[in-house]
Amino acid sequence: MLTISQELVDKIVAHARADHPDEACGVIAGRNGVPERFIPMENAERSPTFYRFDSMEQFRVWRAMDDRDEEPVVIYHSHTATEAYPSRTDVSYASEPQAHYVLVSTKDADDVEFRSYRILDGVIEEEEVRFLP
Repeated sequence: MLTISQELVDKIVAHARADHPDEACGVIAGRNGVPERFIPMENAERSPTFYRFDSMEQFRVWRAMDDRDEEPVVIYHSHTATEAYPSRTDVSYASEPQAHYVLVSTKDADDVEFRSYRILDGVIEEEEVRFLP
């Protein structure tokens, strides 16, 4: 189960809406599996159907997390025209076995679809999300 503050959820959703119609992406860093620090990142592809972290930005972000004794607790991105479910490409990119993979769908301007998954060895398992005030 992913337990996450409403403040962090709101930041992820705002980033997804701001980058629409392109996919948004980023990380929530934390310690001991607790999501704490919001890190929006650039979608190097600038695409409505695909995202990729810029390799140099990812290097800097992961190094900063290491320096702060943090880990990538949540790795998030948006889907702009489809449901919030991992694509084959998303599964192939899932390289952090301990991370929660959050997807937000921005296909409906009036509705937010926010879902979390564990992805390990190509297997997708949706998990419950508990929102904290």
